[in-house]
Amino acid sequence: MTESVTVLKGVGPKLAEKLERLGIRSVTDLLFHLPLRYQDRTRVIPMGSLRPGDEGVVEGVVEHAEVVYRGRRMLLARLADGTGSVTLRFFHFSTAQQQGLVRGVRLRCFGEARRGQAGLEFVHPEYRSVNDGSTVDDTLTPIYPATEGLHQLSLRRLTDDALARLDRLPDWLPPGVLAGAGLPDLESALRTVHRPPPDIPVAALLDGRHPAQRRLAFEELVAHHLSLARLRARTAREPAPPVAVEGVLLKQLTDRLPFSLTGAQQRVIRELAADMARPHPMLRLVQGDVGAGKTLVAVAACLNAVEAGYQAAVMAPTEILAEQHFHNFREQLEPLGVRVAWLSGKLTAKARREALADVAGGRARVAVGTHALFQGDVAFDNLALVVIDEQHRFGVHQRMALREKGNRDGRLPHQLIMTATPIPRTLAMTAYADLDASVIDELPPGRTPVRTVAVSDARRAEVVERISAAVAEGRQAYWVCTLIEESEALQAQAAEDAFASLTDALPHLSVGLVHGRMKPKDKESVMARFKSGGIQLLVATTVIEVGVDVPNASLMIIENAERLGLAQLHQLRGRVGRGTTESSCVLLYRPPLSDIARKRLDALRATTDGFEIARIDLDLRGPGEVLGTRQTGTMQFRIADILRDQDMLDSVKRTARSLLDRYPEHVDPLIERWLSGSEEYGRVG
Repeated sequence: MTESVTVLKGVGPKLAEKLERLGIRSVTDLLFHLPLRYQDRTRVIPMGSLRPGDEGVVEGVVEHAEVVYRGRRMLLARLADGTGSVTLRFFHFSTAQQQGLVRGVRLRCFGEARRGQAGLEFVHPEYRSVNDGSTVDDTLTPIYPATEGLHQLSLRRLTDDALARLDRLPDWLPPGVLAGAGLPDLESALRTVHRPPPDIPVAALLDGRHPAQRRLAFEELVAHHLSLARLRARTAREPAPPVAVEGVLLKQLTDRLPFSLTGAQQRVIRELAADMARPHPMLRLVQGDVGAGKTLVAVAACLNAVEAGYQAAVMAPTEILAEQHFHNFREQLEPLGVRVAWLSGKLTAKARREALADVAGGRARVAVGTHALFQGDVAFDNLALVVIDEQHRFGVHQRMALREKGNRDGRLPHQLIMTATPIPRTLAMTAYADLDASVIDELPPGRTPVRTVAVSDARRAEVVERISAAVAEGRQAYWVCTLIEESEALQAQAAEDAFASLTDALPHLSVGLVHGRMKPKDKESVMARFKSGGIQLLVATTVIEVGVDVPNASLMIIENAERLGLAQLHQLRGRVGRGTTESSCVLLYRPPLSDIARKRLDALRATTDGFEIARIDLDLRGPGEVLGTRQTGTMQFRIADILRDQDMLDSVKRTARSLLDRYPEHVDPLIERWLSGSEEYGRVG
């Protein structure tokens, strides 16, 4: 079944090229090019029950048809069935079509209902003339992922040819696995999914829960798990500099701290030290909720690398976050005599030259920066540890490029990956199966729960009054401006407008402003004044999402809260509740709220637990969004769905282990079948 797709009837060089754009090179690739969804053409829908966005079959009689000119030439036909009517609209049509669409002709149409000027419309529907006794299709119609110049009819025809060769396809899953789970064999699963029989339970198939779909989803998850296990095994064989130290620098650091590390921080620091002492690369994911103290854990790991005579690099996805890490690391490390370098895209040529020389010459033991850290002209003296913050915002190639910076005589650096977005176990089991995971599941003592309320924009004056009352009690407050637009200029403008109106409304308060377009020096100055209490109300864009720690700030107002995702709202809320005073977060929204926005705001009001927030976020947005992989095209399963299929994950792990132990010759063919040699997003090396 590895034979080229060109053995199929009608596949010449041009069609083969189009199929290759979809990753289809062999007959097997075509069989595993599975339907995205199904169209239900098995029943006729009364026109009177149609709503905008509904897709389906309607049947009726043409009442009126005409060619009109409204900016462009188009053919309109009015179709009615006694319960209602729809307009059929064609922008491209032949004379034969025009002659066939006449009053009294009975048609059956398939399309999507849209709002039109005179009621609902079907634009360019599929249609045919019918007799009163003719039947509708008796099966669901598969819709495949397609590409330009390759139509669904062609894909269906080619799939029919491939299905005729299905009996030659090997089944790589261990015998006995399917019987226990009540799943069908591979051949019948593929036939069912590509060509659903007339008696199939339609609801189960449309929901992706039919046993045939679950059989294929199970195999895809096994292949995915195997690919990550193989990556992990490959990494475990590679050499890395063993970092075994007594922890002298770490003790000097903790002795200087005005507080004690939490038990969770101490446990994770021990896990990192044990990993780094081995002669193979550490690959550890550290998760911690907002304010759990991940930065100190990363500082401890860097200190161990430095004590062993090596360098460490810390990479963050945004300039703001990288800058905050730089200040934190410098504040903790420089009193211990450890020099920290700063590398970002915004450095002047002279400052960049100096930083590069410090890193290459080994004078700077720790380098902090954005993706500027892995550009071609950056060279390290002897890099032993790479710390990547919010790793799901980086692509595989960026992470690998930074790792290669530390490739010295074939030895690779250890990697510590941190995230403040708690990842539900379901997702972590699948997306990060190649990583060891640690959780900082304890907040520092003295933290107070944040009370969260959602308030309509109509009550804005009350909210402004609340700021005045909080400041009168000696507290400080944040006012966060949000915009959907990514443009820093527009965000800065929104913040400046809010700053002007709040300064007018609260003339007795000291109001500060910080946004992404300010010069770093000005930004630092404002933040320093806010930290010292010189500014009572800080107006900011979402630049303060991470890393700002002002224990006296006990009130946060998030404007247009309905525009932000759940994880980002939770991050912002984490800026308050850092002291002993009861803190509040006000979600200021503009009604009407969409259903998903209402669910987000309800979730924030109900809990401050980051893992529960993450679980709800996963339900609302899906794994591709939560991991930030939707844009990079990674983690796009063909048929599996992590949420829907999570009940199979434990069995998937057992099956993958069985294949590796007892059927190693099945592993490569399975991975090739589902991943076609593509680089996995979970790959860190």
